[in-house]
Amino acid sequence: MAFSSLAMTELADDVLVSSPEAVLNRSDWTAELTRVPADQRLAFATSAQRVETSLNNLLVNRTLAYRARERGMDKDPVVQRRLMLETDRALAALMVERIENEAGAEFDRATEKNVARARELYLINRAKYVVPEEIDVSHILFDVTKRGKDAALAAANDARAKLLAGTDITQLAPTLSDDSSVTRNKGRLDSGPRGRFDPTFEAAAFALKNPGDVSEPVLTRFGYHVIKLEGRQPARQMSFDEVRSLILGEMRRKYIDDARDSVVAAIRRNPRLEINQKAVDGLVAKVVVPPPPVNAASPAAASPPK
Repeated sequence: MAFSSLAMTELADDVLVSSPEAVLNRSDWTAELTRVPADQRLAFATSAQRVETSLNNLLVNRTLAYRARERGMDKDPVVQRRLMLETDRALAALMVERIENEAGAEFDRATEKNVARARELYLINRAKYVVPEEIDVSHILFDVTKRGKDAALAAANDARAKLLAGTDITQLAPTLSDDSSVTRNKGRLDSGPRGRFDPTFEAAAFALKNPGDVSEPVLTRFGYHVIKLEGRQPARQMSFDEVRSLILGEMRRKYIDDARDSVVAAIRRNPRLEINQKAVDGLVAKVVVPPPPVNAASPAAASPPK
């Protein structure tokens, strides 16, 4: 089914789609839209493709449901029980959504208290909000598989000598490096903290002290590297203002999670809860594994002596 703007305007105002078996009204669409998170609904509704896909899905579901009723499937006791369980799941999800929305609104009303607590958490966990040291490096790679280990090492030493003599690595790398990305980056790697690079490469790169320093050839699983330090950004402590929104967001999420989990836990710990353990145990299917067949040719199968 394809919707055109002309076809849509030809339908009655409250009827969006109709067929001999199903009708979709604007109220159906409004209800379906509530399944989308509130902060995403506007973006969802402004996409013609998403609207069309949703209406298509609704039409298919309603049509199949109509045919199921025509066949009397909704009269089957097991089906009725399943429908009741599906209703329970839907209502439970809506109840959880309400609990979370109310908790979020309650949190938002306590702005002054929340900011004060966020500042306390910042002071307690200052180390959590440190931007780690980063380095900016260039390198030339000599693949030992392609060149052989001795030849790769010799080429790396020769390249290092040229760099120390003043040759620009951006001119040298494209002609020498076996790194497949060299045509794009001319040997320059994106800056990064510890943990981003190969461990051996990283140890050598972070050991360089000043911009312009060039390492000895470094052997990694990729081959020999000659590394040049381009720059270094020291670690720094982020200010509270920089991380305030982050901390408040984490606090809000925890407040909402705690509110929801508290309700669920109370249901599970209800002192008036009664469990028919015998009946519950009877739900667990018991599989009886038959003993392996006796091999007639084995000594164990032989008749005992008389």
